[in-house]
Amino acid sequence: METAVTVRFRLAEVLAGRNESMSQSELSRRSGVSMTTINAMALNKTKQVSLATLDALSAALGVAPGELLVRESTRRKR
Repeated sequence: METAVTVRFRLAEVLAGRNESMSQSELSRRSGVSMTTINAMALNKTKQVSLATLDALSAALGVAPGELLVRESTRRKR
């Protein structure tokens, strides 16, 4: 068996876990990041994101950039 490591976005969890509710459209307005990009990240349908985008989202949410990402390991058969 080999271990596959993936990094996924935690944007949906961070938005849902906030004390004050923030919609994706509000996050787009505050961060300057497009709704398309935010939605793709929330659904984990994007493979990469620029550091500028990550910085803008984390600043708008008041979190560290690393809080928007999680690394997961899964075992899979060869």
